[in-house]
Amino acid sequence: MATTDKNLASGPGWQVCDVICTARAGDRPFEEQHRSFCVAAVTRGAFRYRTREGTAMLAPGAILLGNPGACYECGHEHGAGDRCLSFHFAPAYMERIAAGVPGARKLDFETPRLPPMPALAPLLAQAEAARETGDAGAFEDLGLNIAGAVVAAAASSPRVAPAPSRRDQKRVAEAVRLIELNADRPLSVTELADGTATSPYHFLRTFRHVAGMTPYQFLLRTRLHRAAVRLRASNEAISTIAFDAGFNDLSTFNRRFRREMGEAPGAYRARAGRLG
Repeated sequence: MATTDKNLASGPGWQVCDVICTARAGDRPFEEQHRSFCVAAVTRGAFRYRTREGTAMLAPGAILLGNPGACYECGHEHGAGDRCLSFHFAPAYMERIAAGVPGARKLDFETPRLPPMPALAPLLAQAEAARETGDAGAFEDLGLNIAGAVVAAAASSPRVAPAPSRRDQKRVAEAVRLIELNADRPLSVTELADGTATSPYHFLRTFRHVAGMTPYQFLLRTRLHRAAVRLRASNEAISTIAFDAGFNDLSTFNRRFRREMGEAPGAYRARAGRLG
């Protein structure tokens, strides 16, 4: 088995795990079964996820959805490994969450994934920071908030569109790896497309289909997410974090951070300190 699960925190009816997969291209896809409701945030890598609700490529920021008893298969024919923050909820626990969400008429998820959502960005950054700092006490509140937001989004989300071709999936997975490795430097659509041997226009459309956003939006989100995790997990100067993340000036970082996370970096760090 190429997957390791580390329990980060748990309570009556819920659990959160750090799931690391080291499967590589050429390894056979593996099939498993969800024992409970699963809401897993992809934090690194890209992989193909297939379940009875459909097939989707998942990249960082996307949310994997799983229903109790559903068999699923994950494949890495387009790249090596991934890492997820995987929240698991017992049916009775999830039913209580769904009861408080307007529009959530059916408990089961009808789509295999949700694309990256701005409303979840601050919560996912908090969850990843809690994972990095070992703050187990933060996960119950985070799990409830993430599950509520996901149930609300899934209730109004259309079924996932047909998956792109395997060749296009491979191209996007390669581009995701390139962005993850080089997020601190400028990356153009042309450079990313050249790296996948396709035209910029076709690459742009395919990337948006798979990742749920454009390559530039994905690059910015990657930078801002990493900065948010460091703001919560360290005492480094905000300017240092901004420049290391790939922003050339502090004002641009502050403006984009506020847009993505809903508050300025200093306020975000201060609130994290108060909550801690």
